Amino acid sequence: MAEYNKDLHILDRIIAYCEEIEKTTARFGRTLEIFRDDSVYRNACAMCIMQIGELASNLSDKFRLEYNKVPWRSIRAMRNIFAHDYDNMNIEETWAVIENRIAELKDYCVEILR
Repeated sequence: MAEYNKDLHILDRIIAYCEEIEKTTARFGRTLEIFRDDSVYRNACAMCIMQIGELASNLSDKFRLEYNKVPWRSIRAMRNIFAHDYDNMNIEETWAVIENRIAELKDYCVEILR
């Protein structure tokens, strides 16, 4: 039971980082051009994505197997790229994640918590 509670706490934190990305895009603008040209914007979003990946790696294996509608392994892999090879971040791919995947991840985590 303690492991399950830990997983639920991690989901709360993942949701918070998704919301942080939403606030950041609202503040800076929702275009690839702005994202590409503003390192502060990129760094803010990348840090949140990196934290989401770190949190995903702390979910129990049982949890990841049961709730497999998101690519937990890919989320963790993106974290590793940001942590170890940030200078080679693919800006377009990162923007696509921000635009297309963060809201899905947040919604899925909220659904699980219900």
